[in-house]
Amino acid sequence: MQRKHLFALIAILLIATMALAACGGAKATEAPKPAEKPAATEAPQATEAPKEEAKPTEAPKEEGVKPADEIVVYNWSDYVDPEMYGMFTEQTGIKIGEDNFSSNEDLLAKLQGGATGYSVIVPSDYTVAIMIEEGMLAELDHDNIPNLKNLDPEFTKLYYDPGNKYCVPYLWGTTGIGYNTELLENPPKSWKGIFEAKEDDPWFGRMTLLDDVREVFSAALIYLGYDNNTQDEAQLEEAKNLLIKAKKGVSGYDNDNYEDLVGSGENLLAHGWNGDFLQAADEYENIDYYIPEEGGTIWIDNMCIPANVTPEQKLAAEMYINFVLDPKVGDMLGEYNYYATPNKASLEIADPEYKDNPLVFPPPEIRAKLHFIKPLGEFESVYQRLWDEVKSAQ
Repeated sequence: MQRKHLFALIAILLIATMALAACGGAKATEAPKPAEKPAATEAPQATEAPKEEAKPTEAPKEEGVKPADEIVVYNWSDYVDPEMYGMFTEQTGIKIGEDNFSSNEDLLAKLQGGATGYSVIVPSDYTVAIMIEEGMLAELDHDNIPNLKNLDPEFTKLYYDPGNKYCVPYLWGTTGIGYNTELLENPPKSWKGIFEAKEDDPWFGRMTLLDDVREVFSAALIYLGYDNNTQDEAQLEEAKNLLIKAKKGVSGYDNDNYEDLVGSGENLLAHGWNGDFLQAADEYENIDYYIPEEGGTIWIDNMCIPANVTPEQKLAAEMYINFVLDPKVGDMLGEYNYYATPNKASLEIADPEYKDNPLVFPPPEIRAKLHFIKPLGEFESVYQRLWDEVKSAQ
């Protein structure tokens, strides 16, 4: 998203199908984008079919309620095909505005602080769980979203929102390492090369970590062999000290420009989201992406409606969610972003170059090493305190 472009300890059905060890993320589905977390769904082996036109999204027949004339989507930046908003407006007459956030924590803090005016928000899995618990989300009227039938069944039984009562999956992805293939022939395959970089390593001082407390701590904890959702303060202290030690080789913490810095050669590698690097590879043609050998995180981003919207805004928002679930629109969205679509009907018409790409839809041996980031309730404040200590350390 770009997922920054930047995301309950519940039994997870997806674990059964994908053997995930338990963002973040999502940012998924060890998905928000993983202790044991459900694995994201593998792309169905669909036969190719001609790409069909998006079907018009008509206003549901609801007596006494008409959809709002305009809605605002609160989303990660560069996380939607630019043509989609115009298509929706042409079909429905409803205009769309967009505002952006760069982390799940920013989104959550803004809405907890009383922000209004957003009709659709796009949080990652663990953030959805927090918002449901705090009563921040409206229940969806499935009668207004008939295209829910297009979801892969795996995405209707998610640990944080079984039955899609509050949210609908938008896209899912992974968090790992992107690097400049022209300037760095042999990137570190282990997180050790990131967190214990030596001064003679070519990437020393020319790499960034995400500016995301749970993603960065997840990477450190996975490297140390711990549950990335641990509440063991001794383990977290060890991870904090590792991150402080790593700072001397890190040029910064960034959610917004890391892939461009790698593509331009200013940096050699970066911690980030797979779709961001794959999009940048179209421009720079010198970027590749991988999951370190110890594993990484997986996440699912979701379309949700804040509980404080008016009935008119809610109806328009449900119409937009239904529009995104159209097979053609879902295919446009996934192929534009290089993130994985949860829309089974979209995959049936998708380009093989997209649906067969292992960096978009990771194979089983990679999925087995991915972990979801889970909500930790009040213990989140411990992670935040330790993150503040990392960032303020000299």
